Amino acid sequence: MKQILLAEDDFDFGSILKQYLELHDYQVLWAKDGKEALKIFNKEQFDICVFDVMMPKMDGFTLAEKVIAIDPEMPFVFLTAKKMKEDKVRGLKLGADDYIVKPFEADILVLRLQNILKRSQRVLSVREEVICIGGYKFDAINHCLSFNDEKQKLTEKETILIQYLYDHKNSMIKRENLLSDVWGNDDFFSGRSMDVFISRLRKYFIKDKNITIESVRGVGLTFKIKQE
Repeated sequence: MKQILLAEDDFDFGSILKQYLELHDYQVLWAKDGKEALKIFNKEQFDICVFDVMMPKMDGFTLAEKVIAIDPEMPFVFLTAKKMKEDKVRGLKLGADDYIVKPFEADILVLRLQNILKRSQRVLSVREEVICIGGYKFDAINHCLSFNDEKQKLTEKETILIQYLYDHKNSMIKRENLLSDVWGNDDFFSGRSMDVFISRLRKYFIKDKNITIESVRGVGLTFKIKQE
């Protein structure tokens, strides 16, 4: 039984949502505000989190930031009554797996949670040896990318993405193939999540000018490593 952390300050809505998720064989721990949710997260193990954006004591975005600091791989979904583009962008930058605007049908949330959990369980095997990528050393087993004496700790998703790009280096990778192979889904939200991760990797590899990630809008991208 998958365990969900639900953070929702609306008592009636939270109560109904909790009951509906439990009917679909999820175990739900429900917090009424962000601070309570963080305390529960520190004590329990969860498979996924569902956070309302507007909550007292600690909003959903701040809560997500603190959860990510504890467990960078934890999948999470935002619930919000707001349709502001800025909020969606902020959620995507935090790495949210979905962003659902109220009001919505409870079965829609269940379907989206099922899809996210399927994607999070999809694990590509990682290389055991340390790989040299230009001036960098990539250690997939220990989730680390180093340049000289500087080390960048990687999340599991970043590690898998770097390995995938390296395995397909210097060739055009179709966007739908990358989404299918790494994210397990090529829907809109997965695409936006991928864009955030690619931007992050560009910053990680910025110290070596012979390494670039070049995108062709609507087609795909190329992980280019120039030979010196």
